[in-house]
Amino acid sequence: MPTETAKLLKPPAVASGAGISIVAAASSAQLERVEKGVAALRELGFAPALGLNTLHRGPLYFAGTPEQRITDLHAAFANANTAAVMCLRGGYGSNYILDGLNLELLGQHAKAFFAYSDLTGVQLRLLDEIGLPAFHGPMAAADFYLPDGVHMHSFQAAISGTPYQIGAAEGLRPLRQGAADGTLYGGCLSILVSLLGTPWEPHTEGKLLFLEDVGAKPYQVDRMLWQLRKAGKLEGVRGIMFGEMLECVSPGAPPDLLDRAILNALDGFEGPIAIGLRSGHVSRQNVTLTFGVQAQLKVGEKTELDLLEAAVER
Repeated sequence: MPTETAKLLKPPAVASGAGISIVAAASSAQLERVEKGVAALRELGFAPALGLNTLHRGPLYFAGTPEQRITDLHAAFANANTAAVMCLRGGYGSNYILDGLNLELLGQHAKAFFAYSDLTGVQLRLLDEIGLPAFHGPMAAADFYLPDGVHMHSFQAAISGTPYQIGAAEGLRPLRQGAADGTLYGGCLSILVSLLGTPWEPHTEGKLLFLEDVGAKPYQVDRMLWQLRKAGKLEGVRGIMFGEMLECVSPGAPPDLLDRAILNALDGFEGPIAIGLRSGHVSRQNVTLTFGVQAQLKVGEKTELDLLEAAVER
């Protein structure tokens, strides 16, 4: 198991008109959503292309066998006609392709890789082991198919290599004041927890940690944070941001229960804590975050996340 995150391997910037390879590395998507997502990318001037098995349905809840899904992922990265790789959606199943990733091939064809949710494990393995930045941002059949599904400023800034700032307009609000800088890192909370005890445990030390999820009750969020803490994964973390935490409520409970549960679970953590950043599972305008770059979090009268480094080579 590697003990240190690899040096950042920045892919080329994604220019207007560039090709985007779309793959289904986990679950299948509704055909109508696929078609709308592809059309939206075309309207933005990109040239999206589906992988050979992208529309496959089954077995079970998977978009094809692990072999089919990993073949498409490898082919997408190796395709000289595309500048970025984007997943259709999350769902479940990318854990089955973790041990089959051809890191040498993927490292030789570094590209911006857009995903979140179930794909957190794949993105973090590529970041930790070959240094490929994770573009935690909109997916074709999860966000681009919606009329207001994508936060265009952060998406365009991320693919062009322009530093950008996230704040209250993107939902970010304070839970505990302070300031910290470090490497931006994280993803779907339940997926990070599922990686504990595997060869692909997250490398959280020295990081600004972003955690988000959907449909987890406050006590379940508390339990997952407890597990991360007892596994030593909060040691050395500089600051923590939570996502919108869509539908992470208990029926009939006070509206601030999640906030209080998080602060209780993180009692003794000395860094700044913020919540509400719309990236990942969100109600609208999915914000792109680039894990692996240097960033600064300020939580106080103004609560802001500054991405100080480009994730691509311009």
